[in-house]
Order: sequence, then C-alpha cells, then structure tokens
Amino acid sequence: MTLTRSLSLLLFLVVALARPAFATADALYGTYVVQEGEALHDIAIHQKLGFLELKTANPDVDHWVPEPGSTIILPNVHMLPKQMDDGIVVNLAAMRMFRFEGGRVTATFPIGVGRDGRETPRGVTTVVRKKSQPTWYPTDNIRRDKPHLPKVVPPGPENPLGTHALYLGWPTYLLHGTDNDYGIGRRVSAGCLRMYNDDVEALFGAVPVGTKVEVLEQRVMAEVYGGRLYVEAHPTAAGWDALELGEPRPEGRLEDEHVKLITAAAPPGMFIDWDAVARVIAEERGYPIAVSPTPRIADTGPQPLAPINLTQ
Repeated sequence: MTLTRSLSLLLFLVVALARPAFATADALYGTYVVQEGEALHDIAIHQKLGFLELKTANPDVDHWVPEPGSTIILPNVHMLPKQMDDGIVVNLAAMRMFRFEGGRVTATFPIGVGRDGRETPRGVTTVVRKKSQPTWYPTDNIRRDKPHLPKVVPPGPENPLGTHALYLGWPTYLLHGTDNDYGIGRRVSAGCLRMYNDDVEALFGAVPVGTKVEVLEQRVMAEVYGGRLYVEAHPTAAGWDALELGEPRPEGRLEDEHVKLITAAAPPGMFIDWDAVARVIAEERGYPIAVSPTPRIADTGPQPLAPINLTQ
C-alpha cells in the first residue's frame, strides 16, 4: 500500500461544536459536559451525532436523565469502511455516511436506517434524481402498516422526507431529510436513509445526479494511526435493537474474519494486544480504541497527517 493511499484510509475527524476531539493513550474521541435538563437524544442532535452511536459509546449513562455536570464521550472520530474515489459510502453497521471527492472524505453524516423486515438494501446504485421540498407518496406496504396515512403528503414541516430528497436507482429508496430528528442514528425507517435536514441540504447541493452510492455493512474496522493500531467495533443489528429497547446488549465476539482483518491492517512486526482486541469487540463502543502499545519515536517512521477537521 502506498503512503498516499495509507493516509487516505486514516481516521477522519468530525469536531463537535462544544469541544474539539482529542486523542488519549487508548482512544480517539471527543467529550461533552452534560447540561441541566439534557437527555442523550438532545445531545446527539446538538452534536450532530446519531442517538444510538452516542448511547453505545456511553452504555452506563442514563438515557433520559444523564447526570448534569458529568462528562460523556462523543464518538466523533470514524474509520472508513471502504475507500472510494468519488461518491458516497454508507456503512449500515455504523449508521453513518461518508462522501468522497478525489479519494478523500469531505463529509460524514449520521443516518437513520431500515428496521427489521424493512432493511436498507446493500449494494451499489446511483443518485438518479434530486428534489427540493419533495412530495411523499407512501408505498402500499407502508400504507398497509399505517392505513391512516394519506396517499400523498405535500411538502411542509410534517413531510417525513424533510426538506430535500435524493432518489436512488433502487425504486422507493431515498436519501432524505426528516420531520423528526429523533429518528437519526436509529433503525426505524422503512428502508430509506434519513438525515438531519441541514445535512441533507448540504449533500443535496454537493452531489450531482449520477453519483455512485455504495451501501455496505462493515461492523469491525482496523487502521494504523500515529504508529498505533486502532480497532473500531459496532453492535450487530440485534445489539442496536437491544440498546434501543434499554435491554442488555449481547457482547460481540472475536471471529476469525476479525483476526484476519486486524492482522492485515498491522504492519509486519507490530505487537497486537489480542486481549485488548477482544475487549473492544465485546464492548462495541463505536469509536477507535488502541490495541497496540505507544511506539518509541525511533520506531514510528513517517508520521501520518493529522485527522481532517471536517467542520472547518
């Protein structure tokens, strides 16, 4: 792998508005001090994160009444599930979208995805048309589930498509805004990919018709950054649903495929703490955690570029 390609595969940083992200000895993430009256849902919306990605990063924090003055983790550093020259990659396992230009990530957004029985399809498609202030035509399946719905919902604040929509080559599947920010970062849609309205507006203006969109599910990722190996693990669909319901989440398991992926990401001779790897995958915190020691300066070789600050 060339140095240029290696750099393009590094961690990409979304800096929270309240406090910049930082690196500790073991993990990459940001932090936030809880204010009086805030729930995790509110913090997720204000910090432009998905609800469940914030919850899995803070599994011991009360969802409805986090302690005011306490510090929580903001999972605002993300690994790429795949490299692309130009287009959009959606990682359903992380409920997150990445936009590429010239082989580099220029934006990343939290998304809402399809629920059980109405899963978002995997594969490759394209943006076939775009519409500002879209009209919603509920499908027959949706109206069977919700017979009270009208056949047509005009543009407006109660339109589930929000302010902008990008229609995909898969009929009835869209990238769109929302009339309910609480659905972002959750498995609650009928298969479409939901975004915060200002996020989809930014995407709408930057993405032309014909843009490639690849949807995949990469739950475990590994990358070397600053001379250390980091692993990022996300819950399974069952794990996300357990978090949604406030039930105990089943622990992730280190599988042979994870061992191969992590081993391939490490340069020859790098020590991998497999006990740490097993903990990262068991806990599924959704942000990168180091699984190798801090290198000596003489061992690090060429240093990678700093993570990209996507808010500037």
